[in-house]
Amino acid sequence: MDVIVHGGAGSDPADPERRASALEKAASRGADAASPVDAVVAAVRWLESTPQFNAGVGSAVQSDGTIRTDAGMMTGSGSAGAACSMPGVEHAIEVARVVMASTPHVLVSGEHAVDLAASFGIPTRVDLWTERTRERWAEVEPPMTGLEDQLAWVREHFGGHDTVGAVATDGERVATATSTGGRWFALAGRVGDVPQIGSGFYASEAGGASATGAGEDIARETLAREAVSHLEDGTDAQTAADRTIADFDVARTGDAGVIVMSVDGDAGSAYNSESMQVATE
Repeated sequence: MDVIVHGGAGSDPADPERRASALEKAASRGADAASPVDAVVAAVRWLESTPQFNAGVGSAVQSDGTIRTDAGMMTGSGSAGAACSMPGVEHAIEVARVVMASTPHVLVSGEHAVDLAASFGIPTRVDLWTERTRERWAEVEPPMTGLEDQLAWVREHFGGHDTVGAVATDGERVATATSTGGRWFALAGRVGDVPQIGSGFYASEAGGASATGAGEDIARETLAREAVSHLEDGTDAQTAADRTIADFDVARTGDAGVIVMSVDGDAGSAYNSESMQVATE
């Protein structure tokens, strides 16, 4: 199994060696899986349990002091599933898989997604806070009443971006997955690019892509779909990644990154932020 994983596009991480080790482990776990879907779930699930990343444990906090997780996945044959705005769910990617495999839908949200997770035995009501996130939350004083005041506070503090994702292929089948805790101090209930098909993730028979960065801009540009379209046009994976970010730079001002893998295992990545750590297997 060929696998590429990323730990999010953003500023230089505080502990790059530890993050790099976790990414290598995630790629290795994916490579040992029986199918591309199993591979991306295994890789992303590992990263959701690694507190250094903004997914699962250690996720960003929204304006009401609640951590909500999102994830999405897709196969080259067109199957897709996503779940979003879930408080207390560490493994959002597992919920996305349930939506894809066991429902007629492609996206389930909020408490209903949490209930769906629980009915399939996925742990809910998990404490997703870490020492790092508690310290960052303690540094701000968000207004708890008055929408106008809350919006003003969000506009001032909203920022940061980080995501985890993976793409895998066995030479015939492709799958991609992306998971996140969103952006710091976003308005409660905000949903970014990650669970939106074509934005945070996309796959076709040609290959797959997982995007990361400024979610609103990525959603406007449907960044992952753009990357896969380059594969469909016959470009190699690195060229597809480079062209996707170059076009994004022209259209938007936010940071972004993308990993790309073709069905034959050719992998590439590109970003315009300070850093984006990647591992392959």
